[in-house]
Amino acid sequence: MIRKLLPDPLLTLGLIALWLVLNRSYGLGHWLFAVVLGVLVPLLVQPLRPVPVFFKRPGLAFVLFWRVGLDVVVWNWRILRGTLATGDKVPKGDFVVVPLDLRDPNGLAVLAAILCVIPGTIWSELALDRSALLVHVFDMKHAEEEIQTIKNRYEKPLMEIFQ
Repeated sequence: MIRKLLPDPLLTLGLIALWLVLNRSYGLGHWLFAVVLGVLVPLLVQPLRPVPVFFKRPGLAFVLFWRVGLDVVVWNWRILRGTLATGDKVPKGDFVVVPLDLRDPNGLAVLAAILCVIPGTIWSELALDRSALLVHVFDMKHAEEEIQTIKNRYEKPLMEIFQ
């Protein structure tokens, strides 16, 4: 019964707190509206949510988080050097098709976030059957190397975490 009314209690609490903090008012009307908002929004978006998330390897998720953070720093420097380069040192961006073994929708969503957060890469298109991914790389040196980097650094750990 309570699970039907509150499908995501943390989201409900977060929305209530966010409403109150953003409005900087804690009157009865704001509390009532915050509770209504906190209950209704999770109920309305529940059909839009993918399958439930189950972390099979939370320790690996932590390692992946730090790996992505390090990659963001490294790629920021590569982008900076690339934008300042002249002549034949100017980076050559290109698209690469990455065949996917990852099928879990939550894992694919995390992969999309990773590729969009790391400077120099962007998730461009996912095949309808989820078998391949089109990625643009800012500084493409070797396509096969970029494919293996994406598969080994991101897809493989995500498969261990989500599948």
